[in-house]
Amino acid sequence: AMRLIAEVGYHEATNQRIAEAAGITRGAMLYHFPTREDLVASVVAHVQAQRMQRLQQAGLERPAGADPAEHAIDAYWSLLGEIPFQAFGELESVARTDAMVRERIAPAQAQFDRAQIGEQPIGLGGAAARLQTGRDFARFLLEGLSRAQLTHDDQERTERLLTVIKRATHMLNRKGPETDLWPD
Repeated sequence: AMRLIAEVGYHEATNQRIAEAAGITRGAMLYHFPTREDLVASVVAHVQAQRMQRLQQAGLERPAGADPAEHAIDAYWSLLGEIPFQAFGELESVARTDAMVRERIAPAQAQFDRAQIGEQPIGLGGAAARLQTGRDFARFLLEGLSRAQLTHDDQERTERLLTVIKRATHMLNRKGPETDLWPD
């Protein structure tokens, strides 16, 4: 189901199509998931578990000496191209107009946000708030860029935007010599 949602979209990933892809009968599918809501809840749980696992793995894969912010940006950009992240992005798009999907993914969205924030006391401001703002800035720009990439596939343009996101994140975090967003 996760792969179908990522590849053909939520509405085209019908129960019948999911059953066929899984190699089971529609009756067997209905036995395990009597309603679309049951199926969506199971899919969201599976997708979220996969996302959290991949996010944790990406954090552990940072090469020695690599800049933490740049590694995080590169790793997240790569993750956004993977099936669990694509499926979740599709579910988030559907949730805008589908209350049932919105209700099912809300806890997963909150869990992912908490994993991104960590235990930083951002409400107090200062360096923790600046760090979180840099994370949010990079994350939401990357997510938007990954969805916008559906309409263009210009590698040079994407690389330039990734460079600006990295520079802006360094500036927000007050790390490094960057004083200008535009790379010369």
